[in-house]
Amino acid sequence: MAEGEDDTLATRSDAPSGSDDVAERITAALAADDHDTATTVMLRSYGPELLRFLGSIHPSAAEADEVFSMVAEGLWVACASFRGSCSPRTWCYAIARRTSLRYRRDKARRQARFVAFADAPLLAEVEAAVRSETASFLRTERRSKLLALREALPEDDQILLTLRIDRRLGFEEISLVMHEGDALELPDEWRKREAARLRKRFQTVKDRLREAGRRAGLTRSPKEP
Repeated sequence: MAEGEDDTLATRSDAPSGSDDVAERITAALAADDHDTATTVMLRSYGPELLRFLGSIHPSAAEADEVFSMVAEGLWVACASFRGSCSPRTWCYAIARRTSLRYRRDKARRQARFVAFADAPLLAEVEAAVRSETASFLRTERRSKLLALREALPEDDQILLTLRIDRRLGFEEISLVMHEGDALELPDEWRKREAARLRKRFQTVKDRLREAGRRAGLTRSPKEP
């Protein structure tokens, strides 16, 4: 997290550890056209935080589980399209958010899946393990009073807080995750401009949420001891 920011409003921090090593393993697997290995590393390394991210957006654990299954399969299918224009972690978050948007925009077809994992049973096992290991955390997190305040915010503001405070993504990374187009090969000028806009928005939302928390007795005023 950048200097001058605090984690008072965080529900959980998912700062990546060994991220360079993970990215290198994913990149090597993709270079060898080994999509099963690349997806397995993505799910084992980023799966728990992606599921918690989805749990902060969707109203029930069952729905978050369903979308996570779609995300897992979507990563497998989309591996061949990864061009390295951002980190694998950022790319996974972009896939997760777009999958979530599609799911919620088309309720009538939300049972549809991208592809079955019948031809990749190991990936199905990894997906199931991640969901199982993360389920208890999601149940605990949803009881948080502070989380309830965050859930009262507009969805885009919730996502912005989650990505910045809980997941510790940079603002340029967040701009890619929240971009609704399919392409992530966006000009540097656009990334910088959007990152500046999101930084300003983040500060406004954070101040508003902190004040709501102070009124609810959950956080202290900066002037209080």
